[in-house]
Amino acid sequence: MEHQRQRETDLQYRADLDGLRAVAVVPVVLYHLDIPQVPGGFVGVDVFFVLSGFFITRLICRDLAAGRFSLLGFYDRRIRRLFPALFTMLALSAIAAWMLYVPNELERFGYELASAALSVSNFFFWLTSGYFSPDAETLPLLHTWTLAVEEQFYILFPLFLLFFWKYGIANLAVILGCLALASFALGIWGLTSYPTATFFLLPTRAWELALGCILALNVIPAPRSDWQRNAAALAGLVAIGLAVFLLSDEMPVPGFGALLPTLGSAAVIWAGLGAGASNGPRSRDAHLVGRWLSLPVFVFIGLISYSLYLWHWPII
Repeated sequence: MEHQRQRETDLQYRADLDGLRAVAVVPVVLYHLDIPQVPGGFVGVDVFFVLSGFFITRLICRDLAAGRFSLLGFYDRRIRRLFPALFTMLALSAIAAWMLYVPNELERFGYELASAALSVSNFFFWLTSGYFSPDAETLPLLHTWTLAVEEQFYILFPLFLLFFWKYGIANLAVILGCLALASFALGIWGLTSYPTATFFLLPTRAWELALGCILALNVIPAPRSDWQRNAAALAGLVAIGLAVFLLSDEMPVPGFGALLPTLGSAAVIWAGLGAGASNGPRSRDAHLVGRWLSLPVFVFIGLISYSLYLWHWPII
C-alpha cells in the first residue's frame, strides 16, 4: 500500500490524509486481533484503496502535465518505496516459518511466499483459500493480497493514463467514471456467483481506486466554504465509523458494503481539496475534522501505517 508521505514541492502536503491512513490501519489491526467492538474493521483496506488512487493519480498527472513523466522512472520509484520493507518482512517471515512449521505447512508457506514476492498473492488466495475462511489465521501472508492489488494497479494505471491523457482531463474523468461503474456492477454480480474472486481481484476493486483517481483530477469543484468542508469531512468520518462498527464478515463485500468506507474516504479527501492554495499551509486544515486528523498522534500512525500493516498480521 502507498502509505509514504508525499512531500513533493509542487503538490500540497495534507496532514489530514496521513491521519486518514491512521483511521484506515487501526481498525484493520483491531479486527485481526479479534476485537469484537470492530466487526467491520476489515473495511480499512477500502479506505486505503481510495487513498492510493488519489495519491498515485496526483503524482502521475503532475508529471504528465509538466511533460516529464517516465514510465520506467515511475516503476523504479514504486519499487524503491515499497519493496525494501516488503521483502524484509517476507525474509523474516520465511525464517520464522522454517523454524516453526512442519514440512507440509512449510510447503504451503513457500507458495504464499512466492506469490507475495511476485505480487500475485491475491490470485493465490483466491484459488486456495478465502479472507474469512476458517484457515485464514494459519496464513501469515494473507494480508499481502491488498499489496498485490495495488501493485497490479501501479503497473496498469500509468499505461491507461498515458493512452488517454491526450483526450483531456474532463474526458479522462468520464472514462474513469464509466470504468468505476462497470467495476462496481461487476462486483455486485460477482458476489453471488464468484464471491472469493470478487473479494480478491483487481477488476472488482478497481472502482474503489478509481474514486480516488477522479478526485485527484480536480474535475469536481472544491468546497467553497468551511461549512461545506466540515460537513463533508464529518459525514465521511461517520460513514467510515459506521462501516467499522456495524458491518461484519457476514455481509458480502466489496459490493454495497464497501460504499460506506469508500464514499466516506472520498468525502474526507474532497473536503480538503483546494484548501491552502492562497491562504498558507495551515488553511487546508481549517475545517475541524482536518485539524483533528492532523493531530501528531494520527499523523505519526499514518506515516508508519505501511510498516504497521506489513508486520501486524505475521506477528498475530
